[in-house]
Amino acid sequence: MVHDLTASQRFYAALFDWRYEPGPQRRLGPYVQAERDGVPVAGLGEMASGMGQRLVSWLPYLATEDADATATLIRDCGGTVAVGPLDVEPSGRLVIAADPLGAVFGVWQAGTHLGVPFRNAPGAPVWAELVTMDAATVGKFYSMVFGYEWQPEPALPPESDYLTIQLAGRPIVGIEGVGDAVPHDRGPYWLTYFSVTDVDASAQRVTELGGALRHPPQDTPFGRVAQVSDPEGAPFALIRPLEATDRNG
Repeated sequence: MVHDLTASQRFYAALFDWRYEPGPQRRLGPYVQAERDGVPVAGLGEMASGMGQRLVSWLPYLATEDADATATLIRDCGGTVAVGPLDVEPSGRLVIAADPLGAVFGVWQAGTHLGVPFRNAPGAPVWAELVTMDAATVGKFYSMVFGYEWQPEPALPPESDYLTIQLAGRPIVGIEGVGDAVPHDRGPYWLTYFSVTDVDASAQRVTELGGALRHPPQDTPFGRVAQVSDPEGAPFALIRPLEATDRNG
């Protein structure tokens, strides 16, 4: 969700080589679907004028079979529903909500549009991570609402406050508890990771295009990673994921 859709399209096209198609008509404002090599990878929506100067962000959508029932569960479990449930005909039905600690996320009940799955391809989202104050507290919320299971991430040190959220044994997203290190100007937020072939070069390209480097490139158990933000301030991450052969040595 951005304030200047045209400028954001130019930035991400130059960074990820995205092309755009008109998206489904929505009551929330103009919207385009981003594609890489003809495959949908993300969506960009312009905030309606009545939404004020809200913080620009990447918004993950969590799948549900019943958006209305999920909205009720969100409220019952201490979250807040800000938008919806509403139809995006014929694509699906959506909800925009916040968890009990304030992180905003979307809920999507698929119609003709099944959503954009994570996939390890250049310019595509490969992971999403909730940065919040306490992982266990908010992990219980997502477990109760969506039926997720969660466990500490074995690849990280035992003292790390990091949970991997799973569904039927498959990793879905991560939750990182950072305590007081949550940005005071933003609060808890979701960080989307986009796959690139060269993290260092892509991070430099971000700054050349008017974005900012938040955390410089570094090697992690999951691949080389850098955290950046676009010209409107939306944070996201660049990652060159490790292949299975790399992880196994």
